[in-house]
Amino acid sequence: MTAMDSAASPLNVAQLMAGAPAGAPLTVAASLQRAVQMLFGHGDSPRLDAEILLGSVLGVSRSALIVRGADPISAETQRTYEQLIARRMQGAPVAYLTGTREFWSLELDVTPDVLVPRPETEVLVELALALLPKDLPLSVVDLGTGSGAIALAIASERPLVCMTGVDVSERALAVAMANSRKLGLMLIRWRSGSWYQAVRGQRFDMIVANPPYVASNDPALQCLAAEPALALSCGPTGLEAFGSIIDGAAKHLNPNGWLLLEHGNTQAADVARMLERRGFGHIRSHADYSGLARVTLGTVQTSL
Repeated sequence: MTAMDSAASPLNVAQLMAGAPAGAPLTVAASLQRAVQMLFGHGDSPRLDAEILLGSVLGVSRSALIVRGADPISAETQRTYEQLIARRMQGAPVAYLTGTREFWSLELDVTPDVLVPRPETEVLVELALALLPKDLPLSVVDLGTGSGAIALAIASERPLVCMTGVDVSERALAVAMANSRKLGLMLIRWRSGSWYQAVRGQRFDMIVANPPYVASNDPALQCLAAEPALALSCGPTGLEAFGSIIDGAAKHLNPNGWLLLEHGNTQAADVARMLERRGFGHIRSHADYSGLARVTLGTVQTSL
């Protein structure tokens, strides 16, 4: 999880219109440029954010904004765009403002009831797929599924896999199920409950999870305030969820089954030690696209 943006400055959205001739509508290019200026200091990618939001309002792709740069924008459209820019300045994630986020080339609907899927989580999907042969009907459970991003990505690539998605939040499950219907991936089983409570007595060939791992006193939580707290942190160290998942994994994995865990970029050694203490083998950590260790996995040799 990456920190969100700083709080909004005293700037007013009316500044978006600064310099525009009285009564003259802004062009696509001019409106975009002013939005970019407003967003500086409110995220790592002000131009990207401005383009995504304007494209969403106009119903066009980002590339189309270049072609339509000289087109005028209606006053109503401009007002809508200004409102989105203002909310972005206040820390609202772009995905919440547009209602969608691309993950693994899948367009997912997202709401404030779920975490915004991050690119680094695609590393977890890549590793899972590498361990799941295409021609075997294996079983996989995604604990803390949220928007369903991981479960849906795996299901889209491995149609023979019996996929289960679990979340303690009914609202999050509603988002996941809506995404399942939207994408036509209807064979996933969605279950409500905390970790293994929803799958008592069941065993799987693989468990995957991106659990809450931010320490409860981490200042980053202030920047992530727009996203559901339950999915971000569950204790003072940030490792509490890993303990619960790892401790119960052997009872829910078939022999030689795999457990894959996404974690913070400083937690790989801690998670690896936890796996080792619980008897897991073949433990290794993998880096994300920035070179930071973000996923640790291991296999259980025998089931309890």
